[in-house]
Amino acid sequence: MIKYGKRLTIVALLSVAAVATATVPVAAEETGAEYTSEGAVKFVPNTDPVKPVDPVDPGKPVDPIDPLNPGGPNPGTPGPLSIDFASSFDFGTNKISSVDEVYYANPQLYKEEGKETANYVQVTDNRGVSTGWDLKVKQEAQFKNATAKYKTLNGSVVTLNNGQADSNSEGVTAPTTVKSVVLNPGEAVPVMSAADSAGDGTWVDVFGGLKKVEIVNEEGVKETVNKNTDVQLEVPGKTPKSAVEYRAKLTWILSEVAGN
Repeated sequence: MIKYGKRLTIVALLSVAAVATATVPVAAEETGAEYTSEGAVKFVPNTDPVKPVDPVDPGKPVDPIDPLNPGGPNPGTPGPLSIDFASSFDFGTNKISSVDEVYYANPQLYKEEGKETANYVQVTDNRGVSTGWDLKVKQEAQFKNATAKYKTLNGSVVTLNNGQADSNSEGVTAPTTVKSVVLNPGEAVPVMSAADSAGDGTWVDVFGGLKKVEIVNEEGVKETVNKNTDVQLEVPGKTPKSAVEYRAKLTWILSEVAGN
Protein backbone atom coordinates (compact mmCIF):
# COMPACT_ATOMS: atom_id res chain seq x y z
CA MET A 1 0.00 0.00 0.00
CA ILE A 2 2.82 2.35 0.76
CA LYS A 3 4.48 1.78 -2.64
CA TYR A 4 1.26 2.52 -4.43
CA GLY A 5 0.82 5.81 -2.63
CA LYS A 6 4.31 7.00 -3.63
CA ARG A 7 3.64 6.15 -7.21
CA LEU A 8 0.56 8.32 -7.31
CA THR A 9 2.43 11.21 -5.82
CA ILE A 10 5.13 11.08 -8.44
CA VAL A 11 2.63 10.89 -11.26
CA ALA A 12 0.83 13.92 -9.92
CA LEU A 13 4.04 15.93 -9.72
CA LEU A 14 5.00 15.06 -13.26
CA SER A 15 1.59 16.12 -14.51
CA VAL A 16 1.93 19.59 -12.92
CA ALA A 17 5.39 20.11 -14.44
CA ALA A 18 4.09 19.27 -17.91
CA VAL A 19 1.27 21.79 -17.67
CA ALA A 20 3.64 24.56 -16.54
CA THR A 21 5.98 23.92 -19.43
CA ALA A 22 3.17 24.10 -21.97
CA THR A 23 1.76 27.49 -20.79
CA VAL A 24 5.00 29.62 -20.56
CA PRO A 25 5.82 31.32 -23.97
CA VAL A 26 9.35 31.16 -25.34
CA ALA A 27 10.86 34.64 -26.22
CA ALA A 28 11.63 35.17 -29.95
CA GLU A 29 15.19 36.09 -30.87
CA GLU A 30 15.60 39.87 -31.88
CA THR A 31 16.96 40.49 -35.46
CA GLY A 32 16.57 44.36 -36.09
CA ALA A 33 19.24 47.18 -35.96
CA GLU A 34 19.68 50.96 -36.18
CA TYR A 35 22.28 53.07 -38.07
CA THR A 36 22.73 56.82 -38.65
CA SER A 37 24.02 58.82 -41.61
CA GLU A 38 23.91 62.55 -42.48
CA GLY A 39 22.93 65.07 -45.17
CA ALA A 40 24.76 68.35 -45.82
CA VAL A 41 24.71 71.36 -48.13
CA LYS A 42 27.22 74.22 -48.19
CA PHE A 43 26.81 77.76 -49.52
CA VAL A 44 29.41 80.28 -50.65
CA PRO A 45 29.07 83.99 -51.54
CA ASN A 46 27.52 84.53 -54.98
CA THR A 47 29.51 86.83 -57.28
CA ASP A 48 27.15 86.55 -60.28
CA PRO A 49 25.25 89.70 -61.34
CA VAL A 50 21.59 89.74 -60.27
CA LYS A 51 18.91 90.68 -62.80
CA PRO A 52 16.44 93.48 -62.05
CA VAL A 53 13.22 92.37 -60.36
CA ASP A 54 9.70 93.74 -60.48
CA PRO A 55 9.37 96.34 -57.69
CA VAL A 56 5.72 95.32 -57.31
CA ASP A 57 6.55 91.58 -57.20
CA PRO A 58 10.23 91.28 -56.16
CA GLY A 59 10.36 87.55 -56.87
CA LYS A 60 9.77 88.13 -60.60
CA PRO A 61 12.60 89.14 -63.00
CA VAL A 62 11.88 92.05 -65.39
CA ASP A 63 13.57 93.77 -68.32
CA PRO A 64 13.49 97.53 -67.66
CA ILE A 65 13.99 100.27 -70.24
CA ASP A 66 16.31 103.23 -69.68
CA PRO A 67 14.51 106.25 -71.20
CA LEU A 68 17.78 108.20 -71.41
CA ASN A 69 19.92 105.44 -72.90
CA PRO A 70 18.70 103.71 -76.08
CA GLY A 71 21.21 100.90 -75.51
CA GLY A 72 19.48 99.92 -72.31
CA PRO A 73 20.35 100.38 -68.63
CA ASN A 74 23.87 99.79 -67.38
CA PRO A 75 24.46 96.20 -66.24
CA GLY A 76 24.41 95.55 -62.53
CA THR A 77 27.63 95.42 -60.56
CA PRO A 78 29.14 92.00 -59.75
CA GLY A 79 28.30 90.41 -56.40
CA PRO A 80 28.19 89.31 -53.72
CA LEU A 81 27.24 92.84 -52.55
CA SER A 82 25.81 94.54 -55.62
CA ILE A 83 23.72 97.31 -57.12
CA ASP A 84 21.59 95.49 -59.68
CA PHE A 85 19.63 98.38 -61.17
CA ALA A 86 18.73 102.03 -60.67
CA SER A 87 16.10 103.96 -62.61
CA SER A 88 17.06 106.96 -64.69
CA PHE A 89 14.73 109.89 -63.98
CA ASP A 90 13.10 111.39 -67.05
CA PHE A 91 11.22 114.58 -66.15
CA GLY A 92 9.76 114.88 -69.64
CA THR A 93 9.49 117.80 -72.07
CA ASN A 94 8.23 121.03 -70.55
CA LYS A 95 7.58 124.59 -71.66
CA ILE A 96 10.07 127.25 -70.58
CA SER A 97 8.69 129.08 -67.58
CA SER A 98 9.70 132.17 -65.60
CA VAL A 99 7.95 130.99 -62.43
CA ASP A 100 9.04 128.28 -59.99
CA GLU A 101 8.04 124.85 -61.31
CA VAL A 102 7.99 121.27 -60.00
CA TYR A 103 8.31 118.53 -62.60
CA TYR A 104 7.48 114.86 -61.95
CA ALA A 105 9.38 111.84 -63.24
CA ASN A 106 7.91 109.59 -65.88
CA PRO A 107 7.22 105.98 -64.78
CA GLN A 108 9.77 103.22 -65.02
CA LEU A 109 8.97 101.40 -68.28
CA TYR A 110 9.74 97.83 -69.36
CA LYS A 111 10.08 95.87 -72.56
CA GLU A 112 6.82 94.23 -71.54
CA GLU A 113 4.32 96.43 -73.38
CA GLY A 114 2.14 98.61 -71.18
CA LYS A 115 3.94 97.83 -67.93
CA GLU A 116 4.70 100.87 -65.74
CA THR A 117 5.89 101.15 -62.14
CA ALA A 118 7.38 103.72 -59.82
CA ASN A 119 11.10 104.37 -60.14
CA TYR A 120 13.40 102.31 -57.93
CA VAL A 121 16.88 101.11 -57.05
CA GLN A 122 17.80 97.46 -56.37
CA VAL A 123 20.48 96.01 -54.08
CA THR A 124 21.51 92.40 -53.42
CA ASP A 125 23.51 91.05 -50.48
CA ASN A 126 24.61 87.49 -51.27
CA ARG A 127 27.66 87.53 -48.97
CA GLY A 128 26.05 85.22 -46.44
CA VAL A 129 27.53 87.03 -43.44
CA SER A 130 24.64 89.36 -42.43
CA THR A 131 26.86 92.31 -41.53
CA GLY A 132 24.77 95.10 -43.09
CA TRP A 133 25.35 97.69 -45.81
CA ASP A 134 24.74 101.33 -46.77
CA LEU A 135 23.45 102.77 -50.05
CA LYS A 136 24.00 106.41 -51.04
CA VAL A 137 23.44 108.45 -54.19
CA LYS A 138 25.42 111.41 -55.47
CA GLN A 139 24.36 113.87 -58.14
CA GLU A 140 27.74 114.58 -59.66
CA ALA A 141 26.92 118.11 -60.84
CA GLN A 142 24.01 120.42 -61.62
CA PHE A 143 21.84 119.79 -64.70
CA LYS A 144 23.86 120.99 -67.70
CA ASN A 145 24.02 121.26 -71.47
CA ALA A 146 27.48 122.27 -72.68
CA THR A 147 26.24 123.53 -76.06
CA ALA A 148 23.45 125.80 -74.78
CA LYS A 149 23.59 129.52 -74.17
CA TYR A 150 22.42 128.94 -70.61
CA LYS A 151 24.48 125.90 -69.78
CA THR A 152 23.37 125.18 -66.19
CA LEU A 153 19.99 124.95 -64.45
CA ASN A 154 21.20 126.81 -61.37
CA GLY A 155 19.23 126.17 -58.20
CA SER A 156 17.49 123.03 -59.51
CA VAL A 157 16.86 120.32 -56.89
CA VAL A 158 15.92 116.64 -57.25
CA THR A 159 13.99 115.02 -54.38
CA LEU A 160 13.17 111.31 -53.94
CA ASN A 161 10.26 110.87 -51.54
CA ASN A 162 8.52 108.01 -49.75
CA GLY A 163 11.09 105.28 -50.36
CA GLN A 164 9.76 101.83 -49.44
CA ALA A 165 11.88 98.68 -49.05
CA ASP A 166 10.52 95.39 -50.41
CA SER A 167 11.82 91.89 -51.09
CA ASN A 168 10.77 88.30 -51.62
CA SER A 169 13.07 87.24 -48.75
CA GLU A 170 11.28 85.66 -45.79
CA GLY A 171 12.34 85.98 -42.17
CA VAL A 172 14.86 88.74 -42.95
CA THR A 173 14.88 92.12 -41.23
CA ALA A 174 14.24 94.83 -43.83
CA PRO A 175 16.67 97.68 -44.47
CA THR A 176 15.55 101.18 -43.54
CA THR A 177 14.88 103.84 -46.17
CA VAL A 178 15.25 107.61 -46.09
CA LYS A 179 11.78 109.04 -46.64
CA SER A 180 12.96 112.24 -48.30
CA VAL A 181 16.26 112.19 -50.19
CA VAL A 182 17.36 115.66 -51.32
CA LEU A 183 20.16 115.61 -53.87
CA ASN A 184 22.82 118.26 -53.44
CA PRO A 185 25.24 118.30 -56.38
CA GLY A 186 28.59 116.83 -55.40
CA GLU A 187 27.35 115.32 -52.12
CA ALA A 188 26.66 111.62 -51.47
CA VAL A 189 23.43 111.35 -49.46
CA PRO A 190 21.96 108.25 -47.73
CA VAL A 191 19.14 106.38 -49.46
CA MET A 192 18.80 102.96 -47.77
CA SER A 193 20.74 101.04 -45.13
CA ALA A 194 20.75 97.59 -43.55
CA ALA A 195 21.88 97.17 -39.96
CA ASP A 196 23.81 94.17 -38.68
CA SER A 197 21.73 90.99 -39.27
CA ALA A 198 19.44 92.77 -41.78
CA GLY A 199 19.11 93.24 -45.54
CA ASP A 200 20.15 89.78 -46.76
CA GLY A 201 18.98 88.83 -50.25
CA THR A 202 17.61 91.14 -52.95
CA TRP A 203 15.89 94.40 -51.92
CA VAL A 204 14.27 97.23 -53.84
CA ASP A 205 13.77 100.79 -52.67
CA VAL A 206 10.67 102.00 -54.51
CA PHE A 207 10.22 105.76 -54.62
CA GLY A 208 6.54 106.42 -53.99
CA GLY A 209 3.96 105.51 -56.60
CA LEU A 210 2.24 106.59 -59.79
CA LYS A 211 -0.60 109.09 -60.06
CA LYS A 212 -2.69 110.44 -62.91
CA VAL A 213 -1.55 113.95 -63.76
CA GLU A 214 -2.90 116.36 -66.36
CA ILE A 215 -0.20 117.89 -68.56
CA VAL A 216 -0.02 119.98 -71.73
CA ASN A 217 1.96 118.12 -74.37
CA GLU A 218 4.32 119.56 -76.97
CA GLU A 219 1.37 120.15 -79.33
CA GLY A 220 -0.38 122.23 -76.68
CA VAL A 221 -3.02 119.57 -76.04
CA LYS A 222 -4.04 118.61 -72.50
CA GLU A 223 -3.76 114.94 -71.65
CA THR A 224 -3.76 112.75 -68.55
CA VAL A 225 -0.71 110.57 -68.00
CA ASN A 226 0.93 108.56 -65.23
CA LYS A 227 3.66 110.40 -63.35
CA ASN A 228 5.71 109.58 -60.28
CA THR A 229 4.86 112.56 -58.11
CA ASP A 230 7.33 111.36 -55.45
CA VAL A 231 10.33 111.88 -57.74
CA GLN A 232 10.51 115.63 -58.28
CA LEU A 233 12.66 118.21 -60.01
CA GLU A 234 12.25 121.77 -58.75
CA VAL A 235 13.46 124.49 -61.14
CA PRO A 236 13.48 128.16 -60.08
CA GLY A 237 11.64 130.58 -62.33
CA LYS A 238 14.54 133.05 -62.11
CA THR A 239 16.90 130.52 -63.72
CA PRO A 240 17.19 131.18 -67.49
CA LYS A 241 16.67 128.14 -69.72
CA SER A 242 17.65 127.35 -73.27
CA ALA A 243 15.42 125.22 -75.53
CA VAL A 244 17.59 122.12 -75.06
CA GLU A 245 17.76 118.97 -72.95
CA TYR A 246 19.68 119.28 -69.68
CA ARG A 247 21.17 116.24 -67.95
CA ALA A 248 22.78 115.32 -64.64
CA LYS A 249 24.70 112.16 -63.74
CA LEU A 250 23.73 110.16 -60.65
CA THR A 251 26.20 107.79 -58.98
CA TRP A 252 24.83 105.12 -56.64
CA ILE A 253 27.32 104.01 -53.97
CA LEU A 254 26.97 100.73 -52.02
CA SER A 255 29.34 99.89 -49.18
CA GLU A 256 29.70 97.53 -46.26
CA VAL A 257 28.82 98.97 -42.87
CA ALA A 258 31.96 100.44 -41.33
CA GLY A 259 33.37 98.32 -38.53
CA ASN A 260 31.58 95.10 -39.51
